[in-house]
Amino acid sequence: MSDFATYYELLAWFHEQLKPDLYVEVGVHQGHSLALVQPGTRIVGVDPEPKVAEPPPSCTIVETTSDDFFADPAALEGQPIDLGFADGLHHWEQTLRDVANLERHSAPDGTILVHDCNPIDDVTSARERTTIVWSGDVWKTVVALRRFRPDLSVRTIDVEPTGLAVVTGLDPANTVLFDEYDEIVAEIDQFAYNDLDRIGRVELLGLVT
Repeated sequence: MSDFATYYELLAWFHEQLKPDLYVEVGVHQGHSLALVQPGTRIVGVDPEPKVAEPPPSCTIVETTSDDFFADPAALEGQPIDLGFADGLHHWEQTLRDVANLERHSAPDGTILVHDCNPIDDVTSARERTTIVWSGDVWKTVVALRRFRPDLSVRTIDVEPTGLAVVTGLDPANTVLFDEYDEIVAEIDQFAYNDLDRIGRVELLGLVT
């Protein structure tokens, strides 16, 4: 994994290796990552304000929030998600809901990728954006998954600019993230950026360099 310089390179590798039948991306923005999808993969993108000029073939973009989309995910057409990518609102509790919803609709051997999980510093990982590069506090999603879902394999790959988490061992029938959501938020909200140095990124994030 350390051979990849950027998260785009790593994302492209996952597409090449997994060749997913269905790829779901939460937060398509301008569609740069959609361009990495291989032919033969059906794409569903979710974004309340997409700015994709020319979507790739076999791509459906649903213009709504992820919460509203997963409340009625008709665009999935009942097909399980082989590869999901969470790159939406950079607030960790929203990202946790996105991961939970992606898992609920995933194939058992599916993979979920989460962007922005290895933050650069305190400023760029703040909940309010004040910088060009901005990861928000998405890294706390990984802490939550590793603490409350030890059955999952959760690793964060150190790729530029702000890391990419890889979640496997999915169980679509597991409801822990939904059932214990309030408890999870209350506990994980207590973490601060300096805990990454105090406790360590390997321990908290499963960092792989």
